[in-house]
Amino acid sequence: VGVLGGSLWTTVVGAHHSFAAEYDINKPAVLTGTVTKLEWTNPHAWIFLDVKGADGTTENWEIELGPPNTLFRYNWRRDTVKIGQTLTVDGYLSKDGLKRINSKIVTLTDGTKFESGSSALRTTK
Repeated sequence: VGVLGGSLWTTVVGAHHSFAAEYDINKPAVLTGTVTKLEWTNPHAWIFLDVKGADGTTENWEIELGPPNTLFRYNWRRDTVKIGQTLTVDGYLSKDGLKRINSKIVTLTDGTKFESGSSALRTTK
């Protein structure tokens, strides 16, 4: 049992990376798109957005948020964002070129802004 527990701990801890390892603080980005999926999981919640490119093609982007408990402290609720809703995300691009962004702020169509619990804020202070 001790060996199994130890290997599970290694897997969970190993799956969580620092902001600097995954995202580029020098590559800020703003995306607007339609929500296709939501995941309220630890260590990060995720929003998936369909974003139209300049050429008219649609790409699905992964939006990394802070942990659910942090989001609740920033007044998020599970129904703050809904599938099919349009939103704008302000954050930082992934270093590896994937369609992934670490979000600082999510803005709803009515102009309401929600802090996203970005780990970049802890990195840059």
